[in-house]
Amino acid sequence: MTPIRKLLITGANGQLGRELQTILAAGRAPIGPIDPSWEACEVVPTDVDELDITDADAVMAFVRDGGFGAVVNCAAATNVDGCETNRDLAQRLNADAAANLARAAEAAGAVLAHVSTDYVLAGDDPMPQAEDAPCAPNTAYGATKLAGERAVREACARHFIVRTAWLYGTEGKNFVRTMVGLGRTHDRITVVCDQHGSPTFAGDLAYEILALLGTEAYGLYHCTGNGATTWDRFAARIMANAGLDCEVAPVTTEEYAAANPQSAPRPAWSILDNKRLRDTIGDEMRSWDVALDEFMRTVEL
Repeated sequence: MTPIRKLLITGANGQLGRELQTILAAGRAPIGPIDPSWEACEVVPTDVDELDITDADAVMAFVRDGGFGAVVNCAAATNVDGCETNRDLAQRLNADAAANLARAAEAAGAVLAHVSTDYVLAGDDPMPQAEDAPCAPNTAYGATKLAGERAVREACARHFIVRTAWLYGTEGKNFVRTMVGLGRTHDRITVVCDQHGSPTFAGDLAYEILALLGTEAYGLYHCTGNGATTWDRFAARIMANAGLDCEVAPVTTEEYAAANPQSAPRPAWSILDNKRLRDTIGDEMRSWDVALDEFMRTVEL
């Protein structure tokens, strides 16, 4: 495949957007070095101040006139509870904006990598879910992200849709930073114990997205940290890594919902199977605990 000479990143101020920029600048990720062809690539990071991706005309002009070979869409409305209370915003950011970028990428002859979520699935199957698992979202967040996936698939022939879950990174708000903050101010916290998933370091996800962009193996991929845990065990490992003497007390989803009746439902099972990644470029995603341990050794929280 011809090397990509100019790359547009949308949602560049978010966790994944920041990691993409860091890796591209350094030429490597914690997993390992990226392809040397990326050294010659001009990276254009944008967020809402530079490009409103809900504005179809602005997106078309920006992508068409920019000479981009690829677009990575990291932008989304990811506040699950907020999506329930503001469905219109979720629709515009998660579905309509994805359609705008897909149409613009197709018109410009660019490749589009679009990031999606485990929430498009029902979340009730304990088995790891491969890419052919049936979609059945039960939240506004999941439904609008699924609509975004469909828009990308329909409008842009050369696309990668990459689903991930339980994401954290070096910058921005995430579960790891929240737990460290609570651990510094509390002797005891309660965390849900019956929701299962695979914590994913955004730098590892960024590495795999760049690897996919070096291929023509277009389509749908799952990409999460390998292995699985629960939120309370995830929290306990964070506390141990941070050297914090804070008890993590488990509570069930039912108990949490009773105490927080306005919260949207969360999937009981969010374990994705990176099957297509293994079958194409190879699954280099690290085990969730290995990635977390290194992250906490090397990042100031």
